[in-house]
Amino acid sequence: MLALIRKSLTGKGGALRLAAVVAAPAAVAAAFVATAGWLSPDRLTPATFMRDFHAVDGAHPGFRRNHAKGVCVSGWFDGSGAATPLSRAALFGKERSQVVGRFALAGGAPNQPDAPGKVRSMALQLIPTNGAEWRMGINDIPVFLVRNAADFSDFTLATAPVPGTGKPDPARMSAFLDKHPETKNALGLLKARALTSGFANDTYNSLDAFLFVNAEGVATPVRWAMVPEQTVEPPAAGEGGQDYLFDDLLKALAQGQLRWRLMVTVGEPGDPTADPTAAWPEQRRKIDAGTLTLTKAESEDGGPCTGITFDPLILPEGVAPSDDPIPAARSAVYSRSFTLRSGETKPPSEITPAAVRSGGQ
Repeated sequence: MLALIRKSLTGKGGALRLAAVVAAPAAVAAAFVATAGWLSPDRLTPATFMRDFHAVDGAHPGFRRNHAKGVCVSGWFDGSGAATPLSRAALFGKERSQVVGRFALAGGAPNQPDAPGKVRSMALQLIPTNGAEWRMGINDIPVFLVRNAADFSDFTLATAPVPGTGKPDPARMSAFLDKHPETKNALGLLKARALTSGFANDTYNSLDAFLFVNAEGVATPVRWAMVPEQTVEPPAAGEGGQDYLFDDLLKALAQGQLRWRLMVTVGEPGDPTADPTAAWPEQRRKIDAGTLTLTKAESEDGGPCTGITFDPLILPEGVAPSDDPIPAARSAVYSRSFTLRSGETKPPSEITPAAVRSGGQ
């Protein structure tokens, strides 16, 4: 749907095209919340999730409600041409697209301490010279923890700390997992994943399924991952510190480029597209669609990623949503988070690339 909207607006009139880029994801999100019943009494709304995040991590005006601790990065993406039989998106051709991105930790606390096991995210905005942009938010876990927005709300509240203990209520979490064996299984996969020493040598997965649409209109279900070219190493014994993951990333970028391969997994009949908690078989065909190169990090305090929502429904022609309900929910929630933080006074961010604290660079 979004791709069709974009295609109709590629003629003259730069202002119209700019307005369309802003309006199209909002229209898609609005259509989703209407059909999902979010606008009805006693149903989920984006505001519900704002309250959920507040219950878990407290209020932090000016920051993103989730993945609050982060840093801006920039670079480019070189398409390999290998994905063009599956998708007509311009950026998959042998051309270079500019990239603005963000590394972050999951959670709504902007000053949370780094730790090896915390979920890390890579968010990207890919802007080809000729063609529509692509935004994504991908994570270093193998599957998502829930199947839909309602379950995500219930799971988030189940993890909320109990006053006086600072820890979740075990009974509430146990009750949720009893009702949702898929989440219990997903948590097992998350805990069993191989941890790496930092952002730079981690793999980031789309988790959700999308459709690649080629020049003949044939749609193919896909998932994808950014796989590092940097040497993969496990966390060092005793490694830690308030911001050590970010400090290591900043030092690595100060020393040279960081690169990842965009590996697209091609789905086959029977592979679940509407359930992000279910992994696809490892033997599925994979396509090396291109190389992401990052060269620079900047603070979110005025950095290039500050005003970007990494809305997963901002897609180029040739990439489309599947029947997975999570991206549409994320789109609506991201929009609400952006509206709130845009009207708030933001304190300084924790991560300041101008002064790498633990390296003197």
